[in-house]
Amino acid sequence: MEGIEIENKDEALKPTIAIRCAKAALLICSANRFLDSTNNSEHKEREMELRREAEDLRRKLVRERLKIRRMKLCGAMELLLQMAILLSGWILCLMLALDFL
Repeated sequence: MEGIEIENKDEALKPTIAIRCAKAALLICSANRFLDSTNNSEHKEREMELRREAEDLRRKLVRERLKIRRMKLCGAMELLLQMAILLSGWILCLMLALDFL
């Protein structure tokens, strides 16, 4: 059940990640267009601004990926813990049942 919820969250996050990648690509593309402009000082300022924005978007993308990875790991650990508790409960019941026989 937990794995399904995490997969649904992952699928919901994929479009936002794709949008952020597209924005970063658009910023890089527009930075390349400004390379051909005649006003050099404005051009350099705008280029630096676009590069900063692109780097910020890349950082956000990395953070989102790490967050998704962390959620998957927590879900897996929770599943293992639940299985261990269930197994120990079954062992306890089995030991009690065999003790009374």
